Amino acid sequence: MSSFQVSKILVIGGTGAQGSPIVRELVKDRRYHVRVMTRDPNSRRAKDLAELSGVELFQGTFASEDDLTCGFTGCDGAVSTSHLTLCDTVEEQFPNLLYDFHAKVRDEQYVNIDGFNCGEKSELFWGIRAYEIAISVGLKFYVWGNLDYGLKKAAWNPKYRCGHYDGKGRVGEWILQHATPQMGVALFTTGPYIDMALSPLTIMTPRLIDGSLTWSLPLGDGEVAHVALSDCGVYVRWLFDNTGRANGMDLEVAIAHTSYSEVAASFEKVTGRPARYVDVPFAEYFKAFSGRESFMSVLKNPNMGLMSKLRFGFGFSTKQPSSYNADPADPATLSFETNFTGFWNLWKASKGNNGVLRRNYEFLDEIHPNRIKSVEEWFRKEAEKGDLWERVSNMAPILKWSEDGAKGTI
Repeated sequence: MSSFQVSKILVIGGTGAQGSPIVRELVKDRRYHVRVMTRDPNSRRAKDLAELSGVELFQGTFASEDDLTCGFTGCDGAVSTSHLTLCDTVEEQFPNLLYDFHAKVRDEQYVNIDGFNCGEKSELFWGIRAYEIAISVGLKFYVWGNLDYGLKKAAWNPKYRCGHYDGKGRVGEWILQHATPQMGVALFTTGPYIDMALSPLTIMTPRLIDGSLTWSLPLGDGEVAHVALSDCGVYVRWLFDNTGRANGMDLEVAIAHTSYSEVAASFEKVTGRPARYVDVPFAEYFKAFSGRESFMSVLKNPNMGLMSKLRFGFGFSTKQPSSYNADPADPATLSFETNFTGFWNLWKASKGNNGVLRRNYEFLDEIHPNRIKSVEEWFRKEAEKGDLWERVSNMAPILKWSEDGAKGTI
């Protein structure tokens, strides 16, 4: 048996798009108890998780050494998706208790810092500091919610610089290089969620043009290694169930490298409705973010107040920082345009799983045989939940960034 076995996990980023399915998978059979760090325990997403048996909320922020120390204490594991952590409960008879600032716990952790909130520089500092604190507190196993270090994988070509990818990737590399005998570590490297392809206010939101669902993206004939959110929990659960094997691993996951011509064809095949992909230049792509369709998507957001809708709808600019709490005057801050130009260039250069960003699909089949293996399969599973064409006309936000209107404290 591995010396890194855990039972209580602190999850940082547990209320986010990725964190929520991870929390649910970890507590589904009561093998693990999960503590979710949240800035707002009264938020809709936090309350939904608190209803689950084996989940407790911890009010705090990853940008506080005191909060990180208290959150880790009493857990033996941690996971970060935005900043996500896991741990053992102090009082098993109170599984849904909201712990205050001085709670005591220890075990494991899952950490996933939200780079679109704090920015590349803050993520670098707090990602490293969280790891240092986790070791000092005595956690047994630590999972960092990671993204590809694209700039390094692209041989340092600045054309491929993407701040929210490189920020996480730098921290991930540093963590593996500073592993210690007393705490196991693993990276959980994901990518763009396929769920974003049918969600408003994302970088790949489709539009209805002349009766056809249209993805207008600056991708050329490149391919994106999308991730299914429904599979994320299974992968992270595997890491904690197999800590001996997972120690030191960078688990890079995806559905498959897929072109957007294939995405459109798959949607059309599943729904019988017209769909298409249009390759567009960057200038046209970014212009659409301040267009009428974008503004209407904001107005339809059911979880955003009127003032937030107006502020976000009228105030958003692709020239502003890609991270809403980053300092726009800081020369290290990337604009939305610069950041996502690098993002799309990465996927343009990753066609056929033979370019800059790659995945080992045979290994993923081994550890998760029932994983979603194609975009068409994902569309079919989603169609079981309701008519996809109707969903297109009434898309709901999947990203917390979209739901919150790109606002909030670190």
